[in-house]
Amino acid sequence: MDFERLSQLRRTHPAWRLLTAEHAPLVLAFVHREYVEPNRRSAAEPELAERLEDFLYHLRERLGPEAFPRPARDYLADWADDSRRWLRRYYPPDSDVAHLDITPACEQVLTWISGFEQRHFVGAESRLKLVFDILREIAHGTETDPDARVRELERRRDAIDAEIDRIRSGQLDVMDPTQLRERVLQCADTAQALLADFRQVEQNFRDLDRQIRERIAIWEGSKEEVLEEIFGERDLIAESDQGRSFRAFWDFLMSPARQEQLSALLANMLSLPPVAELEIDSRLSRIHHDWAAAGEVTLRTVARLSEQLRRYLDDQVWMENRRIMDLIRGIEQNALALRERPPAGAFMEIDESGPRVSLPMSRPLFSPPLRPLIALQPLDEGEPDFDIAPLFDQVFVDREALRAHLRRALAGGGPLTLAEVLERHPLEQGLSELVAWLGIASEDPGAAIDESAEQSVLWVDGEGRTRKAAVPLVVFSAAAHAIP
Repeated sequence: MDFERLSQLRRTHPAWRLLTAEHAPLVLAFVHREYVEPNRRSAAEPELAERLEDFLYHLRERLGPEAFPRPARDYLADWADDSRRWLRRYYPPDSDVAHLDITPACEQVLTWISGFEQRHFVGAESRLKLVFDILREIAHGTETDPDARVRELERRRDAIDAEIDRIRSGQLDVMDPTQLRERVLQCADTAQALLADFRQVEQNFRDLDRQIRERIAIWEGSKEEVLEEIFGERDLIAESDQGRSFRAFWDFLMSPARQEQLSALLANMLSLPPVAELEIDSRLSRIHHDWAAAGEVTLRTVARLSEQLRRYLDDQVWMENRRIMDLIRGIEQNALALRERPPAGAFMEIDESGPRVSLPMSRPLFSPPLRPLIALQPLDEGEPDFDIAPLFDQVFVDREALRAHLRRALAGGGPLTLAEVLERHPLEQGLSELVAWLGIASEDPGAAIDESAEQSVLWVDGEGRTRKAAVPLVVFSAAAHAIP
């Protein structure tokens, strides 16, 4: 806190500028009435301008028509200007109406000025005990010696057992009214301060998001690196001290059991007679609901920042694609300009007119073929206009009958050639039956075909003529003639 630092804060910090502003009472009185008292997180600019106009009207009735002569919208625009930063002007999603919210700097000034009021009672005991409790919690939470932790827990157990024995014996230690009022005031101050801190939490998240955008704007690496950087920074925001503390607070507050417990404890505290004398703000009884509303606004702010960051990245990709398209159009325009006057010689060579793209996942999946549905209809007998005799002259060779002939021929033992088998069972259907015999030999595991040697096969056709054919030497074995 040296002189230069304080001089810079006096010139640049919005809270200090608000304290030294000419219309500081107007600003603080209005924002306290419109934001702090009703715990309003945001308000539409037209609605807020009407409320400020009414506020100014009542002030002019008391101070004179020359007081605050400017319109309400001018005041709001001046308070939200970057040179002031007492209000934050923004557009919510899916809305074209500007909204205004007070900044953390304005909230700090309100909290600080509220301490100017002279307090009739300033408690010290409760704060001293709070310091001791925090120190004990730190010591216990950072202790790595198991024996030391066990000794501390045993000490607490002994103290609790001793207190139970005193209560059973009729000795009750009850807070006196002074101690009770002291702790109630401390509870109320802490609850209100916690509610005021939510705007600072939102601002911290926005500052982190702004830092990420600045890093992206000056990024010169590849797209993969900037993606890794973005997702890493989003994780950094969530895992920062601010993010961890807020998530722990939200998880604790969102427990239904905790909310019921808070409601019961607050109702019990405010019903005590010494507390009624303090005239505590009635909003304290529902302060945990205000916390939940403020925390929900903070969560929506973080989600909106993530969505805007993704949209910003999409815009960056779109701009990059647009630059590529501009380059392609420039090449096309140059090519059209040179179409009528092409340069002499080969000025460009390409391997292929287009890239070869292989997309295995784009291949269609197998689909079973459709079976045609044939409707059965009665057939009418007609008169043929051609000779149908060849249709009935078809030759059918019964291969099972030929295999039966082979088994009977080999039943006597010893190998037999195809010619010897045909001597016992001559061919009856000529060449077709001979081809069937060769097919049986090729399928019979006990048959051997020697293409280097030949044998002659004789048969008599249907007209009584003797036919002769030369075929490879085929030998059937009697030991392995198990033909299926």
